[in-house]
Amino acid sequence: MKFTEEHEWLLLDGDIATVGITAHAAEALGDLVFIELPEVGETVSKDDAIVVIESVKAASDILAPLDGEIVEVNEALVDGPTEVNEDPLGNGWIFKIKVADASDMENMMEEAAYNAFIA
Repeated sequence: MKFTEEHEWLLLDGDIATVGITAHAAEALGDLVFIELPEVGETVSKDDAIVVIESVKAASDILAPLDGEIVEVNEALVDGPTEVNEDPLGNGWIFKIKVADASDMENMMEEAAYNAFIA
């Protein structure tokens, strides 16, 4: 698992990365009340705002962590966005992206580095 400074996590399986937000981000946002997911088939570039999440505290964009194509979204979050709060590193995943260049993940943080980053 890799982590970004934008508090996203990525888990690579072949050329598909599952993406979500970290427990730290979910806690900071508070209970989610709405999520707008990207479209399957959409081609995105790193740092594009592709997901909108709203919590009881604020609205935030989630940025594409890598260049690629959205291949799956977690539709269950539309009716139950609090799953992100309850299980951010598991059932609260947000989307899956076919990564254009997996070597781009080499610059991302391992878990220990991310924990030091948020400390």
